[in-house]
Amino acid sequence: MYRTRTCGNLRLADEGLIVTLAGWVQKTRKMGGMTFVDLRDRYGITQLVFNHEVDAELCEKANKLGREYVIQVTGTVRERSSKNPNIPTGEIELVVSKLNILNSAVTPPFTIEDDTDGGDDLRMKYRYLDLRRNAVRKNLELRHKMAFEVRSYLDKEGFLEVETPVLIKSTPEGARDFVVPSRMNPGQFYALPQSPQTFKQLLMVSGFDRYFQIVKCFRDEDLRADRQPEFTQIDCEMSFVEQEDVIQTFEGMAKHLFKTIRGIEIKEPFQRMSWQDAMKYYGSDKPDLRFGMKFVELMDIMKGHGFSVFDNAAYIGGICAEGAATYTRKQLDALTDFVKRPQIGAKGMVYARVEADGNVKSSVDKFYSQEVLQQMKEAFGAKPGDLILILSGEDAMKTRKQLCELRLEVAEQLGLRDKNKFACLWVVDFPLFEWSEEDQRFYAMHHPFTSPKPEDVPLLDTDPGAVRANAYDMVINGVEVGGGSIRIHDSQLQDKMFKLLGFTEEKAQEQFGFLMNAFKYGAPPHGGLAYGLDRWVSLFAGLDSIRDCIAFPKNNSGRDVMIDAPSAIDDVQLDELNLKIDIKEK
Repeated sequence: MYRTRTCGNLRLADEGLIVTLAGWVQKTRKMGGMTFVDLRDRYGITQLVFNHEVDAELCEKANKLGREYVIQVTGTVRERSSKNPNIPTGEIELVVSKLNILNSAVTPPFTIEDDTDGGDDLRMKYRYLDLRRNAVRKNLELRHKMAFEVRSYLDKEGFLEVETPVLIKSTPEGARDFVVPSRMNPGQFYALPQSPQTFKQLLMVSGFDRYFQIVKCFRDEDLRADRQPEFTQIDCEMSFVEQEDVIQTFEGMAKHLFKTIRGIEIKEPFQRMSWQDAMKYYGSDKPDLRFGMKFVELMDIMKGHGFSVFDNAAYIGGICAEGAATYTRKQLDALTDFVKRPQIGAKGMVYARVEADGNVKSSVDKFYSQEVLQQMKEAFGAKPGDLILILSGEDAMKTRKQLCELRLEVAEQLGLRDKNKFACLWVVDFPLFEWSEEDQRFYAMHHPFTSPKPEDVPLLDTDPGAVRANAYDMVINGVEVGGGSIRIHDSQLQDKMFKLLGFTEEKAQEQFGFLMNAFKYGAPPHGGLAYGLDRWVSLFAGLDSIRDCIAFPKNNSGRDVMIDAPSAIDDVQLDELNLKIDIKEK
């Protein structure tokens, strides 16, 4: 046995106990005839003491220990004279009588501490060392606990965990599929699943009633802080349910996670908002409701007064930042530069301060009377000390998205995006389709199996763009943590959906015939939802990126710099797979 206790569980009550510990050397300190070593394992840190006067040979051996050496020690627990209140073991130390070096180590490229000196790229390259740090380890422990609580909740709700295939068929809608060549079927390819969508629907046809799976999914797309090429979903499906049944079940799971993981009890129902209202008032289908600054449209007030920027606009709207009238001209110019960045695309910004006497002072005073500016102030319900920021543009949707970015930036500057505050929301009534001007065709807003709202089914024949999806997203603090829909379970309605999406009958049969054929044998009404486990964990851990809660993540280019993947493969493998590489120059 290498250890009788761990480095994190010794306390003052253990004084006088002889124990054996094993772990990694965090640091060593020599003070006169004494040597102190901080020994670390997954559970914590224990201070070791070596006394030169008691055992000179043992002390000399300890003096030669380097950072990250793996050692085993035996000694007696005693009370520390100089206690450390910052760690759970800070009241005790171990007086070592025996030291065994299990493995030496070269000096690591960065310090294995909470406040490390290693940058992101370096820590990604040596991820196995980064995982030794408390901050990263705690994220993975949180991930484990959340997965455990998910399984516990869903098991009590009657769900069965069923594994679905990882090697599946690519589809025309799967433009971001990772494809896998088949050696035994030359010229043919599997795809890695972006979602187990069709399989979980087949499980409903099979009568499994309530399915879930904590499953790896894959998507070959450009990356952001909340995306990885491989990610983990809490994937769920239920039979004989309507939208309200699904929402109640998974709102219940969210509340369970808040209570068991964060100790937060949420009793009131989550707020609900239509997609139309989310876009109109926040410019986003995942609005952050931890703070206000709801959009106010100003077309009726600000248009027609000689200010050409507004007079020629298709949309004029703004936000009111409470108490921010103290913003300096330098700060306002910086905000203007922010919205003019290419990735946001606004042409400029108008601002107005509400003065202490109630008058409004704006950057476009020469075009507007105080009477008009007062109407604007009243539209916002602005008070003395508030700051109004206005954007305009030729495209209402695009301008609202720009205003959304401005809203989030101002909230960040004002400290309104508290990571320990949670605002939960269901966004519902999404459009079923989105129109592509480039391709002159409809695409499914979610996926081709999403059911329209029952009352909107007649519009499929007359006005498809107006049809609402029987779909729902859960949004927390401006992050979409999950989403789903009621599925189409009627073969004729599914055929109509495929036709509207541009599928020929032959193509639909080729790609999804197995699902359509299954429906002929009695498909129950069903629906489901998929939560992003990575996003849930990062939200609860207060992280800015999901990479920090994944053991071995990819970087922003989709590469694993630790194992150097993706990489080229040998010509022999290419021949076996009947493949030839032809890289086109960009």
